[in-house]
Amino acid sequence: MDKLKRFAIDYVTYVVKGSPAFYAWVAFLGLLILGLLYGTYLHTADGLRYTGLTDQVHDGLYLANFVFLVGIAAGAVTIVFPAYVYHHKGLHAVAVLGEMLAISAVLMCILFIVSHMGRPDRLWHMLPVIGIYNLPNSMLAWDTLVLIGYLFLNLIGGFYFLYKKYTGQPLNNKFYMPLIYVSIVWALSIHTVTAFLLNTMPSRPMWHHSMMPIRFILTAFAAGPSLIVLIFLIVRARTRLWIDNSAINQLATIITYCLGLSLFLSLSEVVTELYANTEHALGLQYLMFGMHGFNDLVPWFWGSLAASLGAFVILLTPGLRRDYRWLPIACSLAFAGIWVEKGMGLLVPGFIPTPIGEFSQYFPTTLEIVVTLGNWALGFLILTILLKGAIGILLGDIAYATSMQDRVTASDTGVSPTPELT
Repeated sequence: MDKLKRFAIDYVTYVVKGSPAFYAWVAFLGLLILGLLYGTYLHTADGLRYTGLTDQVHDGLYLANFVFLVGIAAGAVTIVFPAYVYHHKGLHAVAVLGEMLAISAVLMCILFIVSHMGRPDRLWHMLPVIGIYNLPNSMLAWDTLVLIGYLFLNLIGGFYFLYKKYTGQPLNNKFYMPLIYVSIVWALSIHTVTAFLLNTMPSRPMWHHSMMPIRFILTAFAAGPSLIVLIFLIVRARTRLWIDNSAINQLATIITYCLGLSLFLSLSEVVTELYANTEHALGLQYLMFGMHGFNDLVPWFWGSLAASLGAFVILLTPGLRRDYRWLPIACSLAFAGIWVEKGMGLLVPGFIPTPIGEFSQYFPTTLEIVVTLGNWALGFLILTILLKGAIGILLGDIAYATSMQDRVTASDTGVSPTPELT
């Protein structure tokens, strides 16, 4: 128990100290989080009246980000799977960083669900046993269940690894490896169930097709590693932790394959819907070209397509893919393109037109944008804390032996121990 207590104290002590740039980053995130707190206060007091949501379009920016972030959480498996199944050395050394990303992404999903509910005090309805938990009939109940399970798998697996590294003890593979294998399968399930949330509604033709789950998985395995590559490049530039080129190149290859297949499926869907040109294609036509003078989403669609195609062209060119000046551009384009495609480009047009043919435009209000930025900021703050502590342990800056030695030195000299910081 003493080791566990020292682990928590050393972890927190290391994380809260840093350079002026670190404090500036935290202050920037804190500013955005203040906006989130104000928005949450308004939602608690008056529900969703300050949003652009209507009876016709009742899922907007909040749920769009939830759908996207489930994919980011699932995308962490692109590190864990090659690391532990194919024993990729470069990824194996930093696999725990992927688990930290998965934890942060799932927590952000929960934040967006809370915002989407409008009344955070009603969150208990989502909790098993005490809430109105319509299992097994409700897909949202299944989604909540798999997300909570994935969160605990990554919390236990990630912090078990870090604790063993901190104490210098070997991993108990009989406990740890089954946890890893279950989390790999679980990662696929979370985004599959999210796809089932949408495509099990026959009254929404734009979502009602069997390709939805596989498209969700492909885009998750493109957007997730895109963010991871960007984080890896920042970690290499800002810390002493060196992430091997082979790890980054492996992720870039995975992004290329998954993004290419995702674009192929999107093109197939466009041809299938527009060639027959039935009333089932109205949602897609509205998204691509606008209809009856409503065309707010048209720039989102073509912007998303241009970003994804631009990223794919860069990644498909080996010389550019391995050039670390071009790779961040490609990853940023892929991340942004998929964010629009799975959010504003999929969720909103699924409601337009309604099953009785109504056209009602939706565009997020300033408050929705402020709350959304606040949720992302809180998520990145959690990610910063998790990654900083994990990197400190991987570098050996946080270690039980060092902590004990500092305590003995302090006791002998009467000087307070100060951990070495990056």
